[in-house]
Amino acid sequence: MANLGSVIFSCEDLHIEVNGKSVVKGVNLTLRRGEKAALMGPNGSGKSTLANAVMGHPNYTITQGKILLEGEEITALAADEKARKGLFLAFQYPIAIPGVSVANFLRTAVNARRGQEVPIREFRKELMEQMKLLEVDPSFAGRYLNEGFSGGEKKRVEILQMALLKPSVMLLDETDSGLDIDALRTVSEGINRIAGPETGVLLVTHYQRLLNYAKPDTVHVFMDGRIVRTGGPELALQLEERGYEWIEQEVMAGKSN
Repeated sequence: MANLGSVIFSCEDLHIEVNGKSVVKGVNLTLRRGEKAALMGPNGSGKSTLANAVMGHPNYTITQGKILLEGEEITALAADEKARKGLFLAFQYPIAIPGVSVANFLRTAVNARRGQEVPIREFRKELMEQMKLLEVDPSFAGRYLNEGFSGGEKKRVEILQMALLKPSVMLLDETDSGLDIDALRTVSEGINRIAGPETGVLLVTHYQRLLNYAKPDTVHVFMDGRIVRTGGPELALQLEERGYEWIEQEVMAGKSN
């Protein structure tokens, strides 16, 4: 495991409801500086609910517990306030915004994150540099955000946004969803380049394949709204080979004892 720094992000006894139904049932999760952690679990286990609620999505209600970012409680803050403080969520299905160009969207987001107006020439230079690194066609800067984009192009633009915003904590909700092998490699390389000794990354995923490129330090297994197992990278390999059923059986056996 890499030499990890102090705690940068944590959830403490987090409970979340959706439409009055309990979905996340007491999660304790810690990210340290320099850490890449994976949150793995079957469909319907509550992984995406956790990520969206942490970011402040209004359809998810935190009923108990708290969220800390760099030692500050941010549980009740709105999503835009959390983003300004350095929390970033990459969506499983990024939405299109007709009428808003990629460049204008990104410049507005960067200005909000940095708390000041970035000169157009300076922003343009930085944007073009990052687009080249992430293999994003420069012409995309003038296109409407995600309109007509393939799955891989949408994910590249999200990683581009992340590279420009320089968040301190990155939550990536099934970023590998819908990507072919080339797009997966490019996106993973972008994640690895942006992640550094002062950031924390949580990769939410079903599968091992993303973790072949964006290698985690820690793997958490999520089932029925709870973290039921934590281990190193080898745990993800075991899940790839054996599926989730064996852990589910062990959890049920433990409950019955």
